[in-house]
Amino acid sequence: MVAPGSDERTIAIDIADEQALAPVVNDFAAAVERGDVIALTGDLGAGKTAFARAFIRHLAGDPTLDVPSPTFTLVQAYDTPRFPVVHADLYRLTGDEELAELGLDSLPDGTVLLVEWPEKAPGVLPADYWEFALSLDPARGETYRRLVIAGHGRVAARARRFAALRRFLDESGYGGATRVPMAGDASTRSYERLVLPDRTLILMNSPRRADGPPVKDGKPYSAVAHLAEDVTPFVAIARALHARGFSTPAIHAADLAEGFVVLEDLGEELAVSGRPPAPVRKIYEAAVHVLVALHKQTLPAAIEVSPHVVYRLPAYDMDAFLIEVELLLDWYLPFRDAALSAAERARYLALWREALEPAAAARETWVLRDFHSPNLLWLPQRRGIGCLGLLDFQDAVIGPAAYDLASLLQDARVTVPAAWELDLLGSYIRSRTIDNPAFDALGFAQLYATMAAQRASKILGIFARLDRRDGKPQYLAHLPRVWTYLQHTLEHPALAPLAAWYRDHVPPPG
Repeated sequence: MVAPGSDERTIAIDIADEQALAPVVNDFAAAVERGDVIALTGDLGAGKTAFARAFIRHLAGDPTLDVPSPTFTLVQAYDTPRFPVVHADLYRLTGDEELAELGLDSLPDGTVLLVEWPEKAPGVLPADYWEFALSLDPARGETYRRLVIAGHGRVAARARRFAALRRFLDESGYGGATRVPMAGDASTRSYERLVLPDRTLILMNSPRRADGPPVKDGKPYSAVAHLAEDVTPFVAIARALHARGFSTPAIHAADLAEGFVVLEDLGEELAVSGRPPAPVRKIYEAAVHVLVALHKQTLPAAIEVSPHVVYRLPAYDMDAFLIEVELLLDWYLPFRDAALSAAERARYLALWREALEPAAAARETWVLRDFHSPNLLWLPQRRGIGCLGLLDFQDAVIGPAAYDLASLLQDARVTVPAAWELDLLGSYIRSRTIDNPAFDALGFAQLYATMAAQRASKILGIFARLDRRDGKPQYLAHLPRVWTYLQHTLEHPALAPLAAWYRDHVPPPG
């Protein structure tokens, strides 16, 4: 529990006994990152080694792991599933020469370093580190400790967020939950499963998006592309869809300013199965029906989030479409060592502007924007449109209905057979025509091809950027699939000028 004495930069925690360390260790293990340095300070017997032991056992996933005090060996190393850990106790350090022999300045990349008695070796700590200060209070009992956690240098911002999250969980009633990290996505958001005695919930930790450099009219990429800057759009759209019968996660608690949300746990049954994963036909059919149900509704542009707080969905406009297709030029072409003249870049954008005019004019529905297998959960116990759980819709915009269908049927993560795509596209068009005999099937098919090609071009750029800029090469495995979708889609007659440009200037994945 957060104790009096905490402030924006520190968090003070009362620890009744060694057993009470468990939730603190659990919380910090979720916040620690590769390469972190943690200074453990306090008097003899304050509990520094007890904390280090609990922390290492937690990371190792082994509550019985032998974690001796390194008082005499000075250093102990451990391999854990997330990263290597080195535990150093400098109490008996005899001088700089012995410190140099420990090799603390040349640890393997990503090693987390726990240092007891860092004051014995001035200079052992980098500019950026965590500090865990433990103190005794005999008046409150022999086992009582107070722990004050602070961050120094660049860690200060993370420590502030750690403290804010701890307060949020305590104040919302989930402070006692066991926190289990979950696999993240390509964004800066992180997720944890909160394990309670009677249920599990999901904690979404979504810090406000930092503005990047201006790229157009003084605006950063995220503003031009209409990407969510905080969790307000997620909460607004989740509640609005839930009220209409769609299975978005129920919101149990939210701090809009900090970006913390406690969500209903919809489980882990995805729309794919097997190794390698392949789409499950009945789930994709259900997903098409969910889109039909969404697209035949009249949906508002403004959604009330809370009293006096209204969120307005932006339009998927020409600027957003174009800055997304520019990702192909800025990231994919350099990734393939393909040079492009200024004149050809201008030609590319002119061709896309012409092709996208119908899409920019089609302000038809809420476009969830990432309607594909990683964000779809199968809920067979629920009926109708509720059988499909929906995630990751915070970047939703008002735009063409065809976009989300193309996102589903040309799934970047798994291969949707071409025969399935054609069949399910036809199913969607038939359902829309039954509901509205005036539905423009040919116009929709053209929009579908345009949106599929636009999205594939964007994704080629994003996956190349994830490799080059963010050090995530695993996304490159999907490039051949996305390339195949793109070639197929460019066969639509309306995209013939673009198809010719791509043939001349865009090489396939290597």
